Amino acid sequence: MRTTDNLGGITAFATTAQLGSFTAAAERLGLTKSAVGKSVGRLEARLGIKLFHRSTRRLSLTPDGEMFLARCQQAIDILEQAEAELTSHVVQPAGRLRVDLPSAFGRQRVLPILLAIARQYPALSLTVTFSERFVDLIEEGIDLVVRIGELADSSGLVARRLTTQKLVLCAIPAYLQRHGEPQKPDELSDHHCVVGFRRNQPISWLFKEQNGQTVRVTPPATHEFADGDAMLAATLAGCGLSQLPRWLVAEHLQRGELVEVLAEYAGGEMPISAIWPKNRHPLPKIRYAVDELVRAAREGLLD
Repeated sequence: MRTTDNLGGITAFATTAQLGSFTAAAERLGLTKSAVGKSVGRLEARLGIKLFHRSTRRLSLTPDGEMFLARCQQAIDILEQAEAELTSHVVQPAGRLRVDLPSAFGRQRVLPILLAIARQYPALSLTVTFSERFVDLIEEGIDLVVRIGELADSSGLVARRLTTQKLVLCAIPAYLQRHGEPQKPDELSDHHCVVGFRRNQPISWLFKEQNGQTVRVTPPATHEFADGDAMLAATLAGCGLSQLPRWLVAEHLQRGELVEVLAEYAGGEMPISAIWPKNRHPLPKIRYAVDELVRAAREGLLD
């Protein structure tokens, strides 16, 4: 059997094992479910072993399959490393760059940078998604994500801090006229609050006390939104107080459409980071995108 057929079977097997189904593997590889299943079947026939337990409800690896997957992954890592080293001298990014961004910040600050790169380098293709969820870059085949907030440790990823998101508590003047203005964070329980929502939990608000210590406050979640633009819209509609990033509300504050509240307790910040799979020689498309984001952050374009 030809080497290319062998490699195709290995790729089909490894992708199916990682995603847990022939259907998901077919979507990832751009093949039909039948083609992926036949490719794995030919691989099993050639090896003389069963790699998967198959049933109508689930697909799981056999002990031989688990052992073979570990070896295949090592081989795939070596091949990807060889590709990265071979192309490390290439200056211009090319190929498909898969990026996942936080919704509001991604659309307003990061997407214009990615589009400028795509205009400059026609050989580069973009696949951009917007979400606030945890993304498994390796399993989902994503090259780069931008995330806001503290990061969980991961030995398989590299993170580069780009900037920090400064937070502002604000409301429209009409709301403050009706309900009054809180003078201390512990008075927030008497107010309507527009709160962020992530992983089925409301997001705490951050304040700085006079001693410089940052404290977390859980406000009453009158309204919950999983999107920054929606939170801003609700705040502008007079639905309550909200703690929002300064880059999102700066123009509204300047025009007097929003008023900053508890300014003496302001100073809460959240890191904004670029994250990509660990590789000694990242592919040019990833390296260039990260470099451009770092440059934009240095020039204040992400603030």
